[in-house]
Amino acid sequence: MKKIFFLYTFLVILFSAFAGEKDYDIVVDRNGRGDFRTIQEAIESIRAFDPAGTTRILIREGVYKEKLVLPTHVCKVKLTGESREKTIINYDDHANIDKMGTFRTYTFLVRGNDITIENLTIENTAQPLGQAVALHLEGDRIVVRNCRILGNQDTVYAGRENCRHYFENCYIEGTTDFIFGPSTCWFEACEIHCKKNSFITAASTPENIPFGYIFHRCTVTVADGVTKVYLGRPWRAFAMTLFMDCLLPEEIAPEGWDNWRNPENETTARYMEYNNSGKGAATAGRVKWAKTLSAEEAAAYTLENVNEHAAAFIFSGR
Repeated sequence: MKKIFFLYTFLVILFSAFAGEKDYDIVVDRNGRGDFRTIQEAIESIRAFDPAGTTRILIREGVYKEKLVLPTHVCKVKLTGESREKTIINYDDHANIDKMGTFRTYTFLVRGNDITIENLTIENTAQPLGQAVALHLEGDRIVVRNCRILGNQDTVYAGRENCRHYFENCYIEGTTDFIFGPSTCWFEACEIHCKKNSFITAASTPENIPFGYIFHRCTVTVADGVTKVYLGRPWRAFAMTLFMDCLLPEEIAPEGWDNWRNPENETTARYMEYNNSGKGAATAGRVKWAKTLSAEEAAAYTLENVNEHAAAFIFSGR
């Protein structure tokens, strides 16, 4: 009887595994049980501008030490990890290796459009010796859902103006300016974890782009020993950042925002807050050039208003 039970259990598990794989076009398995052993091989196998629609890739649990590039001709791809905590993509470049500079340090560079990344850990494991990007985004309509994005300085680079990215239920950590760049990004119900006294954002929103970084229903947390964190400083003039309905800890600096040692930035930066809670949400001590929105003003900042097409993409079930 026991043999029959164990055989039945084995068959159920086996059937479940194969049934799950049927939902995907490609399976990546570091141990050789899929179509490819590396994620890069899987990406390179996808037809350029594939007219067949979205390619769905399952990435099995494992540590994938890869410096990934998803090129511009690879579009409409959904990469899904088997486990957020146990499906890990990492690399360890930083800006001071052979004068590499910030923009070549990425662990994962995404240049294609209409990409969904979910249920993964993406990390730059370099020691804090300089800028070290984990996730570098240059495509349009990129969704990052239920991911951990780990690093120190410059963890997430939203690196192309007029491109739109949506982060949902993600954990993003870093030290200095760890969310930066010119893209439009909506962060929904994410945890933003500060590992040292520094600055969360360094937006460089172009003057003609109305929306930069919007944090909605997010929670800011801090590591032990952290005592003073700024919500942002403008990497370039006209930086736009809004924290709305977020939970802010007492370690948020009373002034909230910094001008990056340039008083002229105070005349152009678009820094805003609305209806935040927590000990760090008090706005009485905020810099005079930041704005606390009224309910009427805040009503304009919806996902649909930020970009109607992006909203349709996000909630289409892709």
